[in-house]
Amino acid sequence: MKKVLSSPDANREAKLQAFDRLLSIMDELRENCPWDKKQTLESLRHLTIEETYELSDAILEGDVAEIKNELGDLMLHLVFYSRIAAELKAFDVTDVLHSICDKLVERHPHVYGDAIANDEETVKANWEKIKLRTGNKSVLEGVPKTLPALVKAMRIQDKARGVGFDWEKKEQVWEKVEEEMQEFKREFNAESNEPIDQRRAMEEFGDLLFSLVNYARFIQIDPEEALERTNKKFIKRFQFLEKESLKAGKNIGEMTLAEMDVFWEKAKLKD
Repeated sequence: MKKVLSSPDANREAKLQAFDRLLSIMDELRENCPWDKKQTLESLRHLTIEETYELSDAILEGDVAEIKNELGDLMLHLVFYSRIAAELKAFDVTDVLHSICDKLVERHPHVYGDAIANDEETVKANWEKIKLRTGNKSVLEGVPKTLPALVKAMRIQDKARGVGFDWEKKEQVWEKVEEEMQEFKREFNAESNEPIDQRRAMEEFGDLLFSLVNYARFIQIDPEEALERTNKKFIKRFQFLEKESLKAGKNIGEMTLAEMDVFWEKAKLKD
């Protein structure tokens, strides 16, 4: 077995004390705060999803102070779930922490065992194989059903790649993108007066998006992040358009597209 080196951490005691403080505060709130006493695993769920998206926003904005704040909110939620589970006599935070530690040791045999993995792809492949050996019936079992579709497509493809089911070259993936584009165009022909088969058009559009996500993965672009950055860019430009048109005494709802384009081009120059 490889020797696992532990780097000295001068702040370890302070970190343990901070975590103990959070546990103590959680216990006090659960006992004494009407709102905290009322919460359940189910009632916290949508709040946790919201906090996760807020963390994602802070990361995309590069706002380090806000990242710290949002991580704190999520840490609170993790402790909160564990406290509720302890009351239900299901598990407690100790079980949660030991569970993830055991999983990490088991799935990193190249660090804690005798396996060899000198690159990221081998590590990921080993991870998926270990999951299959330890009870998973499908490589895709770990993809949450409620993930946003764009993120889910990326995770599905990434997991399939982990067991070798993937294209060999990015050129092959781009050919697939072009193939799917042609199939979509045949279903959604803008020059035709014939009624569109919406079901077929949606299916082909889904295939096109899936292939674009695949290509993005091949060139190491996160499609969810790429689209969200474009969303933010559009919002910034459109709000500039609204503000500048108001300054010019114009009502955006009554402007022509050509008039709006003038401000839109100015907004692009400010990026």
